[in-house]
Amino acid sequence: MDHRTSTRDVVHALRDVDFPAGKEELVQAAKRSGAQQDIVEALRGLPAERYANREEVARSVRPESGSDPGTGPAQRAEQARAGGRPGQSQHLRDVPKPPVEDRLDR
Repeated sequence: MDHRTSTRDVVHALRDVDFPAGKEELVQAAKRSGAQQDIVEALRGLPAERYANREEVARSVRPESGSDPGTGPAQRAEQARAGGRPGQSQHLRDVPKPPVEDRLDR
């Protein structure tokens, strides 16, 4: 089965978690809920910290490459240069607008 991990799948697997929760608690909760192995692996890839809610988990989890169609190679490179919260997946970091877009918005 070719299953692609998405942040929606990960958050759904954590529907019964009482927050705040640590990384290991999230992994165990996903296993208890019968989550696919790729979802459990995505949670294992999280930074070891406590998460206040599902939104924090969603911002930190890294979906399978290719599942974020709105981000191209140039945007990913810019995100890597711009940095972000330590441990935060690059596809969720704030990306400044290209100069031409910024100009058009004026």
